[in-house]
Amino acid sequence: MPRPAWLHARPLDPLRSIKTKLGVLVVTSVFVSTLLMILGLRAEVQFRYMFVVTSLACLSVTLLLAHGMTSPLREMTAAARAMARGDYSRRVRDTSRDEVGQLASAFNRMASDLEQVDRHRRELVANVSHELRTPIAGLQALLENMVDGVQEPDKEHLGQALTQTERLGRLVADLLDLSRLDAGVVPLRPREFAVRPFLESVLREAEALGHDVVFVVDVEPAALNAVADTERLHQVVTNLLANACRHSPPGGRVSLHAHQEDVPGSLRLEVQDQGPGIPREERTRVFERFIRGGDRSAIGGEGAAVPYRGAGGRREGGGTGLGLAIARWAVDLHGGEIAVAESLYGCRIRVVLPADAGRARQDAG
Repeated sequence: MPRPAWLHARPLDPLRSIKTKLGVLVVTSVFVSTLLMILGLRAEVQFRYMFVVTSLACLSVTLLLAHGMTSPLREMTAAARAMARGDYSRRVRDTSRDEVGQLASAFNRMASDLEQVDRHRRELVANVSHELRTPIAGLQALLENMVDGVQEPDKEHLGQALTQTERLGRLVADLLDLSRLDAGVVPLRPREFAVRPFLESVLREAEALGHDVVFVVDVEPAALNAVADTERLHQVVTNLLANACRHSPPGGRVSLHAHQEDVPGSLRLEVQDQGPGIPREERTRVFERFIRGGDRSAIGGEGAAVPYRGAGGRREGGGTGLGLAIARWAVDLHGGEIAVAESLYGCRIRVVLPADAGRARQDAG
């Protein structure tokens, strides 16, 4: 049942002080009672009837004005109870210009901050699950192969297991940094590095996961150097390769191209797969968070329902819908660009990192 319109009326909102509103309330009540007394005397109404009518009129005026003055407090009470149940979406009407209105505005800002903190907490849990899955799967595959006798526990394979363990430790630290990304306090440590050895090490980690694809790396020039935070860039390349492997057919080819842009030290990376590709109208959505399952099953993006062959030859489902979003975070942190590029077949994702944007952002922070 809809509430009466007078319950939504707040005629005293333009006044800037609660004391002024109380004064207006008293003056209005006195004015109404005085006016009714004069009219009653002129009409020769009996005093007892005049008293009842005057009292009811003053009570009605007081109820109308006081209801509008106190409605923000009632709304804040209801919103606070909703927050106690985990609902941070409630807001309070803050059109009043007095102290109560200022309190309502502060309450809305607090609710917005709490909603953002709760969202970051949920996203951090999802990020941790997504990012830790890759090295854990690689480590599990190595250990299973050793237990089954497929591989000998020699120095080489134990070294690979150690590498995955070290990677886990770095990921934990990186994910804690990612949780502060939206606040602009994530540290960035850009340095100059050789591109080919870096990409080959990432590809070796991807091959250890048992993807049923062929990896091809192309670096031009061969001795190309670039400037970036290698840990952040490792996240970008790992997620792009995992996404490409997930949507390439068995035995397909996943290509990783690295070229220098016009400015020395800049870098352009492209990951090409042989999957179904991404329609033009969906190319911006693939970098959004939690777009997975049916949302991308038709476009071949991260988290689509297309299975891939994971570690140990097992078929695994899609991701959590965060891989490309994490890649975009890391690229944005460098001041670079990531987008789906034109391609005659499959999907081609292009990453462009400037030569000095990472250092400039770090100095600005």
